[in-house]
Amino acid sequence: MRDKKASLALVVLAAILLMAAAPMFTSGRSIAAPASPPTQAPVVPLAGADTAVAMRRAPTIDATPQARELERLAGELVEKQRLPGLALAVVQNGKIVSLRAYGVTDSSTNQAVGTDTVFRLASLSKAFAATVSAQLVEEGAMSWDSPIINQLPAFKLRDYQGAQKVTVRDILSHRVGLGRNTYDRDLERDSPYPLLAERLSDAPMSCTPGDCYAYQNIAFSLIGDLVFASTGDFYPHQVEKRIFHPLGMHNATYGREGLEASPSWARPHVRKGRNWMAVRPKETYYRVPPAAGVNASIADMAQWLIAQTGHRPDVLSPDLLNVTHTPQVSTPGETRGSAWRRERLTDAYYALGWRVYDYSGHTMIFHGGAVQGYRGLIALLPDQDLGLVVLWNSESAAPSGLLPTLMDGVLGLPHRDWLGMEEDEARD
Repeated sequence: MRDKKASLALVVLAAILLMAAAPMFTSGRSIAAPASPPTQAPVVPLAGADTAVAMRRAPTIDATPQARELERLAGELVEKQRLPGLALAVVQNGKIVSLRAYGVTDSSTNQAVGTDTVFRLASLSKAFAATVSAQLVEEGAMSWDSPIINQLPAFKLRDYQGAQKVTVRDILSHRVGLGRNTYDRDLERDSPYPLLAERLSDAPMSCTPGDCYAYQNIAFSLIGDLVFASTGDFYPHQVEKRIFHPLGMHNATYGREGLEASPSWARPHVRKGRNWMAVRPKETYYRVPPAAGVNASIADMAQWLIAQTGHRPDVLSPDLLNVTHTPQVSTPGETRGSAWRRERLTDAYYALGWRVYDYSGHTMIFHGGAVQGYRGLIALLPDQDLGLVVLWNSESAAPSGLLPTLMDGVLGLPHRDWLGMEEDEARD
């Protein structure tokens, strides 16, 4: 029986490779990974705040001066940290306040990064999966809360009865019941997505589906199979047709081939001693397009920010944004880690393809992304109608400090040297 299953999965894989992004679960099964303790906590609305569109109003503070200071700090950071490249965008009130690029696409050639240079987005891709799902729900082609087995009858988990109840909402909020990052290590060892997804039926469970949070990439990418089952079209093409093209995200693509075909694209860089070395992008996480497949320039991401802050209702309706930005499950572990998280975050949740934080009393919609050689972050501050994206082509953690630097400045919070550059100057 196992041999038959494996043969079936290999046939599906061949079809995927031929079609560049074919779904896996029209007649297959699924995957899992190391079990981790479940995070269970009730979802409590953030104090005085709901969702991005519901909260959005005319900003009380013009973020332009803070954006100019952020531009200066970003340039200084790239120079002092000797980072390969970085790009940032700030939008407010539906307009681009800042769109800047720094450094080089490749440390060996010194080609400059531009605002049309394409970066790999990694897990920033998850919001696109949630958005296209919401569009299909609005059209009646999908449902948030109907069991996914209605469209993917081959889907199974070790908890057979629980699997019969898994919904699109559960998948997009990482509440499938599996252990954290199930089978990601196998994916990183080049196991194909169809085979990993087939193994979901044997994966250890952390809880009953719907009852706990555990971050996923393989299970999350079942969304691609659901989109195919709902539309008869491949997931990347649906995102291109429904999001990239209408928003004018002209450089946005899916997959390594899309990245490398871009007129200007940022090579990933890894540490080599005290220097950065350019390497070829890994194919690994491109095999799960809903979880981590998007490539985009900072100019593209500025348009995405404008839409996500509610200024493109012709493409992303207010109801769509409200539902994708609404907390679904508590994730208290997100308030630990880096210094700004410990000091500024008091609550954390996962919505649908987005994280939602209480940032010193203000709702912040957020997601980060990381794969070999690339890092990125996106954040929305609804009560100031503000958005920020930072993308960089190295594994440095330093640019993450640009986020709290901007937010603190706009919100008038006490100054902190989140970038660590003031300490460096003191030592000099």
